[in-house]
Amino acid sequence: MEAAAKPGRLRRLRDNKLTRHIVDLLKQGITPQKISLAVVLGVVLGIAPVLGTTIVSCTVAALALRLNLALIQIVNNLVYPLQLLLLIPFVQAGQWLFREAPMPLSASQILAMVQHDFWGSIVALAGYTFHGTVAWLLFSLVFGTLGYFLLLFPLKRAMRKHA
Repeated sequence: MEAAAKPGRLRRLRDNKLTRHIVDLLKQGITPQKISLAVVLGVVLGIAPVLGTTIVSCTVAALALRLNLALIQIVNNLVYPLQLLLLIPFVQAGQWLFREAPMPLSASQILAMVQHDFWGSIVALAGYTFHGTVAWLLFSLVFGTLGYFLLLFPLKRAMRKHA
């Protein structure tokens, strides 16, 4: 029964919009390296623990590296829920790296702080943001490199198949 389910999952993966978009990019002559880099940067930059910065950082990366802007932004938007889920773990990992005490505020206290004094909250939470960013950078170096190569090989195979 498990073996019968796998072809269906593979077919859905092959036939979804994002996969078709990537195959279309390969047909247009965009290299597998550029597609892999755009996808990985979209994920890595999209989960950065600094809310409100991902669209700009993905745009800057796409323009600077001459990557497909639409692809990197699609991936960035797809991983937005992950950014929210990983925000606290990145901050906690950063606190552990810097041997800092855990954040003494609950989520509701942070929300109340932001509603009361937005800019003051940003200043007060800047240290926690820095800790989370350092942990994210370390994670991104490993995940980004690994993800790039894990995605590159299937893309090269797909390019040969569709060439």
